[in-house]
Amino acid sequence: MLLNGLKVLDFSALLPGPFATMMLADLGAEVVHITKPTTGEGRWIVDDYLQRSKKSIAVNLKDSTVIDHLKALMAEYDIVVEQFRPGVMERLGLGYESLKEVNPSLIYCSISGYGQTGPYKDKGGHDINYVSLAGIHGYSGSQQQGPPNLGIQIADLAGGSLHAVVAILAAVIYRTRTGQGQHLDISMTDCALALNALAAPEFLVQGKPLEREQMMLNGGSFYGHFATQDGRYMSVGSIEPKFRQALCMAINRQDLLPLVMSYKPADELAFKQHLKEIFNTKTYAEWVEIFAKIDACVEPVLSFEETVNHPLFLARNMFVDIPQKDGTMQKQLACPIKSDIFQPVYTAVNEHLNHDSEAIVGIRVK
Repeated sequence: MLLNGLKVLDFSALLPGPFATMMLADLGAEVVHITKPTTGEGRWIVDDYLQRSKKSIAVNLKDSTVIDHLKALMAEYDIVVEQFRPGVMERLGLGYESLKEVNPSLIYCSISGYGQTGPYKDKGGHDINYVSLAGIHGYSGSQQQGPPNLGIQIADLAGGSLHAVVAILAAVIYRTRTGQGQHLDISMTDCALALNALAAPEFLVQGKPLEREQMMLNGGSFYGHFATQDGRYMSVGSIEPKFRQALCMAINRQDLLPLVMSYKPADELAFKQHLKEIFNTKTYAEWVEIFAKIDACVEPVLSFEETVNHPLFLARNMFVDIPQKDGTMQKQLACPIKSDIFQPVYTAVNEHLNHDSEAIVGIRVK
């Protein structure tokens, strides 16, 4: 296992932190998730996925005796991940400055909406707020309908989770070289802002305003989705010249090549209108069959049920059966990181803590 030997205490909840520590667990780290005592409330259905391969213990963090024993445990752990609002861990007696006295090599990762500093540090927020403040929604969507409501959490996952994992692993390498731990401040909004990789330079360097449906990838060209005759959609990403040519051949409209090869904004939009009309002449199944044989960067928009059964993801082993505590199996998304030297070993959700839990006063083992 790539991260075998790394020990993580995870104080996070909801999505960003648990997704990050799930990735670490999938890669072989030993993750112990610190949870609240059970209240009898229903579980979040995604918990079985996010908590797989982790151990968990339920604690009352308002109990000073529990805090003392947790602090004593820190000498045994490499990494702490927390997702409270700034200042909460300090008030509990579990802030970085306090814990590094116990373990100077501790890597302490704080994931928050707006960061540990700045005027927004104490504000609440959700993914839609972070992405909006980061400017992404300012040029996404359509001029008529405005910003899009996305089905995934960009700031939470691509922002908070993935950046946290990168930062933690970089800190592990640094500690290997120097023996020194550190406090990592991961702001989901900062990280979402950094995702403006293609668009930001147009404004920062060229001073060009970023507006909806005015750029190649946000509706200002034929790059996009087109409705079929039966109300399904095909995605068209034929940007490069060879793909533009292949697209025209697939739709049997070589006469449109001069238009699509000009790369002029007006011609791009004119070609887009042609595509709207052309895709509406055949059914989804007919277009899928046509483009299955042609390398033109055109693919169907699948339902998630279709994705689960798609031969690409079946061949890539992107769905796995995970054992549950009751002996049943649950289908889950697999770890997407493929390696020629390891395979993720998935274990049941909320596996019992296997070291001496009696030494931790007030902690109830799940």
